[in-house]
Amino acid sequence: MPAEAIVNIGMLATMHDGEGVMGVLRDAAVVVDGGRIAWVGPSTAAPAADTVTDAGGAAVIPGFVDSHTHAVFGGDRTAEFDARMSGAKYTAGGIRSTVAATRAASTEELAERTQALLTEALRQGTTTAEIKSGYGLDVATERRLLEVAARFTDEVTFLGAHVVAPEMADRRGEYVDLVAGTMLEAAAPLSRWIDVFCEEGAFDVEETRRILAAGRDAGLGLRLHANQLTMSGAAALGVEMGAASIDHCTFLSDADVDALAGSDTVATFVPGAEFSTRQPYPRIERLRDAGVTWAIASDCNPGSSYTTSMPFCIALAVRDMGMTPGEAVRAATLGGAQALRREDVGRIAVGARADLVMLDAPDPVQLSYRPGVPLVDRVWRDGIETREWAPLG
Repeated sequence: MPAEAIVNIGMLATMHDGEGVMGVLRDAAVVVDGGRIAWVGPSTAAPAADTVTDAGGAAVIPGFVDSHTHAVFGGDRTAEFDARMSGAKYTAGGIRSTVAATRAASTEELAERTQALLTEALRQGTTTAEIKSGYGLDVATERRLLEVAARFTDEVTFLGAHVVAPEMADRRGEYVDLVAGTMLEAAAPLSRWIDVFCEEGAFDVEETRRILAAGRDAGLGLRLHANQLTMSGAAALGVEMGAASIDHCTFLSDADVDALAGSDTVATFVPGAEFSTRQPYPRIERLRDAGVTWAIASDCNPGSSYTTSMPFCIALAVRDMGMTPGEAVRAATLGGAQALRREDVGRIAVGARADLVMLDAPDPVQLSYRPGVPLVDRVWRDGIETREWAPLG
């Protein structure tokens, strides 16, 4: 792979070493070699490379790291969204309709849709994506969803504990046994993570503890859907068990914030879900004051956040959650990497993966200043400029 120098970058937001919360370098250049960042510095000092790309004064940022998606599913829930926007209250019950559609879809249909969604995301700047299962809720379909996810990302999460399978609604204990036993055995070889939806209508704290402990014993890292609809106690459980990320965090007590601040667990916000469900947006002032690390993710799913757009989520976080524009861009890049416990993505530094986004704008702040405008101009993933999300391998 020939070395490429990208020069004449007006603002390079490294998230690593530079000015302000985004680590900005001005009048900068980046050299990419072998899929990695080989050099970062002033444009006038850029070393020779096989090819040179002139950024023309545009801003360059790391590729977005979307650390929470449900991108493998069948069907859609347009009618449910329409009803919700007409006044119906959001509950987790609609997940079951997606389960039916997903079970009915072929593996290739699921793979084609997943690749289409990831390509849509890439064209909006996403270069790393986590993908959860959770719309199968039986052993065979959950494994099938994980196999599809593993075609496209290393960040695969087993979410058999999304809700109780509809055919086992009156045998809840048996379903928990299944998830923590046979289903986990089938899922673990394909997964890096295990996740549980701990909420009213899904799983309680003790069920969640049991499933996460079984996943940890199987060698999986822990993630957790928590405190989306209520202060359930799930956030405290996630910190106690050392989860890498607690996602949603719509309702956090002061004790939850203190627990997060004293840990290396990331609070991952998914503002697209608040947009779609009309739940109140969480605010970050207490987390900022306490020194909590936070991330932004899309929560791409057909029911409560059917978006692949990290720029849209950034704009929501700035407008409705109290983040500064720089904090929001950092949360969507470096924050997502921290939520996945990755040091090779989410930043522009020597040795990091060469995932870069050139904006049709002079400043990354414009991602929230100009909401809805397609500002992502060019994307490099693994050092290759592309507009399509390629399968792994």
